[in-house]
Parts: sequence; C-alpha cells; structure tokens
Amino acid sequence: MKGMHDMEYTSFIFDIVIGFICGLLGLLHLFEVKKDFVSNTGLIGLICGIVGFALTFIYVIFNGLVFTGKYSGNEERESDGHFAEKIGTTSEYKCVGSYDNEDAFSGYAKYSDMNKKQYNYKKDFYGENFDRSCICELLSACTTSDSIDSAQISVQCTSFSFSNCKYIYAPAETENTNKDIFDRFLTTLILSLVVCLANIGLVLFGFLLFRTPGDF
Repeated sequence: MKGMHDMEYTSFIFDIVIGFICGLLGLLHLFEVKKDFVSNTGLIGLICGIVGFALTFIYVIFNGLVFTGKYSGNEERESDGHFAEKIGTTSEYKCVGSYDNEDAFSGYAKYSDMNKKQYNYKKDFYGENFDRSCICELLSACTTSDSIDSAQISVQCTSFSFSNCKYIYAPAETENTNKDIFDRFLTTLILSLVVCLANIGLVLFGFLLFRTPGDF
C-alpha cells in the first residue's frame, strides 16, 4: 500500500510540475519572449518527458498488477452471492474461489471484479424465498486446506446450521463501496495512460525544438 501510494503521488506530482513549467515556457516563446532559449526549452521538455513517461509507466504497471490481482480482501463469490457450495451429500462445503496453499491472496476477488452485483448493494438481491439461515455473517470464512477438494469452510462458521443449505452466501452488501473502489482504480489507470501519451508528445516536441529551434 505504501509503495502504491508513493508511486502514485510521485508520478502525478512530477507530471503536473513539468507540465506547468513546459507549458509556461512554450507560452512565453509563443509570444516571442526569450526566443534564444528555445533550444534549451526543447532539451528541458525532452528530459522531463522521458522521466515523466518512465515514472508514469511504472505506476501504470503497478496499478494494473494490483487491479487485476486478487488483493481485494473479498471472498470470491458467484453471481448469486454464494461463496461456498455443498460437496455432494456430505456435510462439508467447498469454497468457489481458486485457493493455493502457497498464495496468501488466492481465493480473493480481484479489484477488477468489484463492479459486479455480488459485491455491491442491490435491493432484494437474495429474493423473497431466500433462506437467510444460509448466510455466513463472518468474512474470511474460507481457508486453504491440504485436501484435494481445496478450501473448505473454516471453524468460523461452524456455529451456524448449514446442513440444509446447498450454498452458503456472503452477507448482503449495504452500500456500493466496492463499486467506488473499482471506479477509482479504472479512472486512475485510464488517466495514467493518457498522461503517458502526453509525455511521449512532450518528448517528441522537445526533441524537435532542440534539434531545429529556428523552425518554431
């Protein structure tokens, strides 16, 4: 989280600063102020564009990895809201998420899935005939297991009577916090890509200004 925070603020603050400086210099030259400084302005734009692109592109990769990785902390759920299903006629339940004993984040949903209905508030999501006793009110109910059947319901939910439940459901969401997180991630990712393109443009124009200042 600290790395994500620092990279985001470093890249965007740098992009804002160099954008303001290069924009101001370009405006001054447009009004024919300090025309002899054009080649230096081109060099500044070239260097700043390269550094800005590198920082922003690293953040895009970082953001993309987190956005598409299983780091949300929400158990994976099916579209109807259940996160575990009964194993045949036994009394055991298997979690629907893909669990891996060597991956502490396996079984969690991705941030890129946080806009789906099962992770956000929907009025009457479970319907009128839904058996409310099949809801596990505790989060992180699944745990990794050495069995071939993968993750099963942990002891956290044994106080509930699930014997008559085919599926075990997560608590209904009361707000759209997860959708808001998804929107923020996606917006920042798109904005970062736009800034990367702007930095490429800065590099190009900076190079042209430095190489042929008399043509501008």
